[in-house]
Amino acid sequence: MQSSSNITIRPAGPRDLEAVAGLRWQWIVENDPEVDIQRADFLRHFTTWARENAASHTCTVLVRDDTVIGMAWLAVLPRVPSPRALDRASGDLQCVYVVPEERNSGLGARLLDAVLNRARTLGLERVTVHSSPRAIPAYARSGFENSPRLLHTRP
Repeated sequence: MQSSSNITIRPAGPRDLEAVAGLRWQWIVENDPEVDIQRADFLRHFTTWARENAASHTCTVLVRDDTVIGMAWLAVLPRVPSPRALDRASGDLQCVYVVPEERNSGLGARLLDAVLNRARTLGLERVTVHSSPRAIPAYARSGFENSPRLLHTRP
């Protein structure tokens, strides 16, 4: 684990998309090395997807010097208008990842703080996250709570 100097947290730009796609690939094969697609094909598909969905899905990157070492995506979802709020939206935090050698250094918390600050700036009503059991304590430290009102199903 390195010191937190030379760290930048910023919105991902078009030139970051291949590095972000590489992080997503690394995350998946870190947990299950059996994948059904070649890395180059995945990177190409991911970067195309990111460009096509840029209006609703924004990525924040964690950068040490010039290397992307972490990412977090915020999907902004419009909500049905209410008489109390005509323009409503919620957020869904997705694909939060920090490379293994940088974990447990506080950088993940800084990344989450940056994304949640963006959500506040956008006026989002709430931000949800689907978490692995291992990451729940980190999200709880950032203010996430269990909700008895949030239900889900698989169609």
